[in-house]
Amino acid sequence: MALIRITSPHAHRPGNTGSVMLTVLMATLPGLAAMTFFFGWGTLIQVLWGSLLAIALEAACVKLRQRPISFYLTDYSALVTAVLLGLALPPFAPWWVMSVGIIVAIIIAKQLYGGMGSNPFNPAMVAYALLLVSFPVQMTSWAGPFMMNGDGWAVVSLGDTLSAIFGTAGAAVDAHTMATPLDIMRHRDGFTTEEMWVENALLANGIGAWHAVSAAYFMGGIFLLYKKIFTWHTPVAMLASLTLLATLSYMLMPDQYPDPFFHLTTGATMLGAFFIATDPVTSATSNKGKLWFGAGIGLLVFVIRTWGNYPDAVAFAILLMNLCAPFIDQYTQPRSYGHAKPNRGMK
Repeated sequence: MALIRITSPHAHRPGNTGSVMLTVLMATLPGLAAMTFFFGWGTLIQVLWGSLLAIALEAACVKLRQRPISFYLTDYSALVTAVLLGLALPPFAPWWVMSVGIIVAIIIAKQLYGGMGSNPFNPAMVAYALLLVSFPVQMTSWAGPFMMNGDGWAVVSLGDTLSAIFGTAGAAVDAHTMATPLDIMRHRDGFTTEEMWVENALLANGIGAWHAVSAAYFMGGIFLLYKKIFTWHTPVAMLASLTLLATLSYMLMPDQYPDPFFHLTTGATMLGAFFIATDPVTSATSNKGKLWFGAGIGLLVFVIRTWGNYPDAVAFAILLMNLCAPFIDQYTQPRSYGHAKPNRGMK
């Protein structure tokens, strides 16, 4: 964050912002491939459409600010924002939903604050939260995994998917829309957790698709850790906090709360932990601060999922902790070289 002055020494590494963003884009490919395999062409189309629109809007904003367009486009930050938003949206979301999201992410959440490095909130999550609040029907009409439809291994065709996104959805698409596992578990109509696993066809037979997608995001996150794009502190603290709370609740009331594995492998947990919460611009700065930052996200995800109105709370949790990041930085500054103790709080 740019709100406090960090003193020397500084660690330097080869590469630039563009190379880092390209590495992040590479790491999203397993998740994108898994989403496309299990849920059809929708996610790939959302990512491509959002990327084109994000690049165009970024170029227009930079031009209006009288800055060099090529310099700002080659940091690929707009492309990363579009890809993350596309991965988070339902595959059959209409084209205008992605369009509104990209406009909000690029113009309002990023450029109006000064562009890359100056935004206090993650642009993709600002857009996602606004879309979820403004268009709840379109944002909760998720495609079911391919193995859930009555035709066996058939999946919605590319033509039907394009019609659903850019035209009017047909019966073939409507037959594939259903709630997510988190939404089903959140609104169980009096059934116990064990009864839901038996009674609901999606939980009984189709949950493996979400497990596979989460595993793909996890592998991408491990790749980013290996490449030292970020440190382990934020994702580990987030996942550990969520696991601890989910385990305690499941041990105390197993009929009312799902097990911790369910929390970790459904929804956007892995995507949020490795690709969104680790955003260096909007997260805490020091290693100790990252631990508090990640733990706070895990806590908020569990609280909102359990008692809130929205089944998946990753976007709201990250935005709330983005708001807390400057405060965390003020109280977790590392000791400066040559000083006996670190600074604490506001001076």
